[in-house]
Amino acid sequence: MTAKKTNVTLVTIAIFVATFLTAVEGTIVSTAMPTIVGDLHGVNLMNWIVSIYLLTNAVATPIYGKLADLFGRKRIFIIGIMIFILGSTLSGTANSMPTLIGWRALQGVGAGCIMPVSNTIIADIYSFEKRARVMGFNGAAWGIAAIVAPLLGGFIVDHLTWHWVFFINIPIGLLTVALIALYLHEDPHVVSTKIDYLGTLWLTIALLSLMYGFQVLGEANFTWTMVIACFVVTVIAVALFIKREQKAADPIISLRLFKNRTFITQNLATMLVSGFLIGFEVYIPTWTQGILGLPASLAGFAVTPSSVMWILGSFLAGKFILKLTPKQTLMISLTLLLVGSLWLSLLPQTTPFWLFFVISSILGVGFGITITSTTVTSQRLVDIKDMGVATSFNTLARTLGQTIMMSVFGIIMNGTMNAGIAQHANVNLGMMNKLINPQTATALPTKLLPTLRTILYQALHNIYLAGVFLIVIAIVINAVDHRNSSQN
Repeated sequence: MTAKKTNVTLVTIAIFVATFLTAVEGTIVSTAMPTIVGDLHGVNLMNWIVSIYLLTNAVATPIYGKLADLFGRKRIFIIGIMIFILGSTLSGTANSMPTLIGWRALQGVGAGCIMPVSNTIIADIYSFEKRARVMGFNGAAWGIAAIVAPLLGGFIVDHLTWHWVFFINIPIGLLTVALIALYLHEDPHVVSTKIDYLGTLWLTIALLSLMYGFQVLGEANFTWTMVIACFVVTVIAVALFIKREQKAADPIISLRLFKNRTFITQNLATMLVSGFLIGFEVYIPTWTQGILGLPASLAGFAVTPSSVMWILGSFLAGKFILKLTPKQTLMISLTLLLVGSLWLSLLPQTTPFWLFFVISSILGVGFGITITSTTVTSQRLVDIKDMGVATSFNTLARTLGQTIMMSVFGIIMNGTMNAGIAQHANVNLGMMNKLINPQTATALPTKLLPTLRTILYQALHNIYLAGVFLIVIAIVINAVDHRNSSQN
């Protein structure tokens, strides 16, 4: 009897749909947030609707990677999406903020499967030469989602109820499950009977405490006691995790991955670049709305070219990784990002809107090459039995970079604005909040607008200086990796 062959086209479509589903989720919930908070009366818990989803997503990512290596991609991918669907369904039925936060945590656990296992499946069904191009298209789903999600979220809130922000995931998720179940066929995986439960526990504690510590650090009125306690727990958990992995028969993350210097370099670079990426995507709309006074619907398009050019960057990554060393490929992309980040950090307050399109295009190519090439290279450097773990670790590095830097950028933003406000007796933080929203900015005294915009400009300027610093560190790390230069 002939074994069934995978339908590569339909499986690829399923992966794209799943990626788009998770990409839309973050933005569409943010769009509906005011309505959700108004209905459930929990403004003090509002941030946790997003934060808990990101926390559980990040923690689940490396675990799914190992499970995919042990039990097969198909089975784990379907389980992850079913958990996501269940979490979405229960979130849509929530009648209080604590309940919604709990179900969002479950939804995040499911979502943690989608990116790492998707990229692992792509690595399984596509040749090394084609992999970067397909990952580029898959990554472009995030850019498309950034445009579609606010429009879709607004439509759902205006014409249905906020519950449908979650319910809409159900038919799309079930379609994805059906396509994967019917058309993805893989060789049977040997199931290990020695699952590393203790290593999983220590890794989970380490990631939860680390990410929660940075979440607290990014809040306006945080206490250093809590932050320090989180980081102490992280250090202890990491030490216990390493000790456990040295002894485990089948570790959740094999320490031999970190003996490869190129693997470490690639993942450190993607973490730093992802930190800069989140700052670019979040704060450019703040600039175009708060300083240029553009409506939110138009301001968001300032970052759209980066999503389009991301695809081009992925195509280029596919060409480069066949002809150049990992070090050379990464240096090209980081040079592009250095040019774009320096340009951003040097922009005057009077910068016209169209110029952001140019900078966004340059950065998009750099992001596309970096994220795609580091993922493909991380997969190429390991044995096939560690493919899932290596891919999920790359995804985790990106998530950690974004989480940590969002907290750091928040501290820079708040610190600079408070310093600026202290120099002007007639302005306050409430005015700054109104300035960032074009709908409320019109209520501000006209004579104060130049002062307020200058304070906001200085804060954003400092954020992008920090972005330059991230890229420079990535360049230095890549430059000192001598092994990287000789590997093809």
